[in-house]
Amino acid sequence: MLIKGNYIDVFNREIFSALVFIRNGFIEKVQRSDEQFSTYIMPGFIDSHVHIESSMLVPSEFARVAVRHGTVAVVSDPHEIANVLGLEGVDFMINNAETVPLKFYFGAPSCVPATSFESNGAVIGREETERLLSRSDIYYLSEVMNFPGVINGDLELMEKIDIARKYGKPVDGHAPGLTGKDLGVYAGAGITTDHEAFTIEEALQKIDAGMDILIREGSAARNMNALAPLYKKYPDKLMLCSDDIHPEMLLERHINGLVSELAGRGYDLFDVLRSASVNPVEHYKIEAGLLREGDRADFIVVENLQNFRVLETWIDGRKVYSEDKVHFDSRVPDRPNHFNSNKITLADIRIENKSGQVRIIDVSDGELYTKEFKERWSEAKELNSDTDKDILKLVVKDRYRDAKASVAFIRGFGLKEGAIASSVAHDSHNIIAVGADDESIVKAVNRVISEKGALAVCHDGETDAIALPVAGIMSDVPCGTIAEHYLKLSERVKIMGSYLKAPFMTLSFMSLLVIPELKLGDRGLFDGINFRFTDLFVNKQ
Repeated sequence: MLIKGNYIDVFNREIFSALVFIRNGFIEKVQRSDEQFSTYIMPGFIDSHVHIESSMLVPSEFARVAVRHGTVAVVSDPHEIANVLGLEGVDFMINNAETVPLKFYFGAPSCVPATSFESNGAVIGREETERLLSRSDIYYLSEVMNFPGVINGDLELMEKIDIARKYGKPVDGHAPGLTGKDLGVYAGAGITTDHEAFTIEEALQKIDAGMDILIREGSAARNMNALAPLYKKYPDKLMLCSDDIHPEMLLERHINGLVSELAGRGYDLFDVLRSASVNPVEHYKIEAGLLREGDRADFIVVENLQNFRVLETWIDGRKVYSEDKVHFDSRVPDRPNHFNSNKITLADIRIENKSGQVRIIDVSDGELYTKEFKERWSEAKELNSDTDKDILKLVVKDRYRDAKASVAFIRGFGLKEGAIASSVAHDSHNIIAVGADDESIVKAVNRVISEKGALAVCHDGETDAIALPVAGIMSDVPCGTIAEHYLKLSERVKIMGSYLKAPFMTLSFMSLLVIPELKLGDRGLFDGINFRFTDLFVNKQ
């Protein structure tokens, strides 16, 4: 098989006309040519860190969209479904991924549960971790989110890291805001990447500590603007990732969008392409080709070097996308789930006013890191949402067993009416809801429970929802279908007053206890800096 075009040699940093010969799924020969070509042949793009579940798509459907954008491989952490279903969930992701040609490289989730301070559906302990990391289809130990555990030498966590080292597999990090001596301890434990750097100063400290930096542009957290200048000095230490990407964004772009924007800003083309292909292949030791003779034939043909519009995507010498068509199907034979929660009532989410100040979660659009501020309520007997101050009631309900809901307040959602709820709530995926009034919150939560997993909106007393029958976090329908419904729900939330770019995505992180400063878990309000529960009410001074 012969492919013609302008060949981009990332290793030798040159572009030349070439004939690329493919045989039995491998690049047999690259021959220079005197012909003139208008298209470009380059290594396929690799997402170096993604949670497929956050797209609300199963792997086989994710693949059908990703190849349209020139993605040939993804490094995927299945800890979302693992927190719901344990090893059964990891096996589901691997088995479903094997039905399509896109290359999925899964890790062994390191933090299931993410912390001991919340309820989840499964446990992956030392024994399960060893079982996973001994497998040839598990490539690394997934992001170690419990960075206080590493710093304090948590025995089981350190044993998991040691197991990864025993099998020669890298360890991914997750340490937002971590610097100084504690960072030295964390990186010194053998943790080699981080995708949570918010500032270039933080990223530079992590590079100095020996870590690679994953520049992230997802649906909720986006760090490219802050971290792009790293290309000027540290291109060999950078990779690109989407981390958490929703279906409507995936329809628009994947790693190709980041490459196009970075190249358009004037960053060196070969450095950018290296971060989107070579660096993740070398770091994770994955079997994705890089367009050299003898490599697997994983590459893309693009129209130009401005928008990088993908004309063809090839994986293992097979053309999987061309002429706006994907040449393989998606199948979802199984829909495993774990949902066991009774519906709630108004009485379940009432908050008696105990006087004094109240701790409020303060959220900023596009950031997972929250702040804490304090507010003094009136002398009312009960505390309710105050839409004039943009202070709304936040509810988290254990979905694995029937237990009392936890309730707090949050600022930054902007809702003036109605409520939204979701069973996508990182990382334990309990039910989370925010609303302008208790009645709407109860209706939204109960719609999620009725569906055994959903995104739900209650507006004017009526509910609408996207059903998520696979583990309560993924759909079994095509990306276009769920994206259309998701955009419809998101527009409705904006009509209700929210000014967030991605309100459902932002909501899903408000119970992620491992990201400071203040979050709400199913067992109560949590101080993410000191890693302990804290009271809703502040003692009077």
